[in-house]
Amino acid sequence: MIPRRWLLVAMLAVAGAGWGLTTPLTKIAVSDGYRPFGIIFWQFVIGIALLGPVVLLRGQPVPFSRGHLGLYAIIAAVGTLLPNAASYQAAVYLPAGLIAILLSSVPMFAFAIALAIGDERIEPVRLWGLLLGLAGVVLIVGPREALPDRAMLAFVPLALVAPVFYGIEGNVVARLGTRGLDAIRLLLGASLIGLPAALVLALISGQWISPLPPWGLPDLAIVTSSSVHAAVYSAYVWLVARAGAVFAAQVAYLVTGFGVLWSMLLLQETYSGWIWMAMAAMFAGLFLVQPRPQLPPGPVPGQADDSP
Repeated sequence: MIPRRWLLVAMLAVAGAGWGLTTPLTKIAVSDGYRPFGIIFWQFVIGIALLGPVVLLRGQPVPFSRGHLGLYAIIAAVGTLLPNAASYQAAVYLPAGLIAILLSSVPMFAFAIALAIGDERIEPVRLWGLLLGLAGVVLIVGPREALPDRAMLAFVPLALVAPVFYGIEGNVVARLGTRGLDAIRLLLGASLIGLPAALVLALISGQWISPLPPWGLPDLAIVTSSSVHAAVYSAYVWLVARAGAVFAAQVAYLVTGFGVLWSMLLLQETYSGWIWMAMAAMFAGLFLVQPRPQLPPGPVPGQADDSP
């Protein structure tokens, strides 16, 4: 029988590897002209198809009171629609591994936002974490040799939009709570509310993706990415319940590390020494800015945090 400690570590690795895989899959999805709102619509559809039966089998329906609807709308907007639209658009122009590195700044933005709204107090160690995160960004945008093409520089701010919104999401949920919902029902409710909005945006922007064949590699990437996200999200919720939020928050390192590794394996991406130094600075900043045990962690990319 596997010792409990190693089971938890293995589950953490699975969650990190799964979420990291979604980064190069997004790059593949946009490689054939697919654009954000069309991808997001099918992401919602697949998430509902996978999480819906889980909720039904558990016998815990998703409530639709006015308060719950407002919470779902916030999570759908700041947790999926807005950050994913920016991240998917950035993936058209930037290497997938670079996007994975920039996504590791989520806890840093979450802490900065919490400071701004008065939910956190200034701590020297965590401020150093913010500075190291900023140093990582400077190492990416400063040296001319850091990026394969200097034209990519214009899209780095676009890739940082998603971490900002995930940081907002974490703080909103930390302040408002989840109205008694577990993370899976919260994510399902947000997906149900976000689905019609994504459909309208996909249609009016001309980004609709037809589900009819012929299907290609980008279609497979969308289905795989959405399915993996739903699966590892459920695993992450299981992990939080059994090992605590602080232990589970360590998945942020693995998401970035596996995102870079998968991008190298699947897309044959290579990175300059500046990018590797930026990744080291981001990891150091992430270590310093990690939340204290009594505070909720910043959300993983694409995650609807269920911290109280």
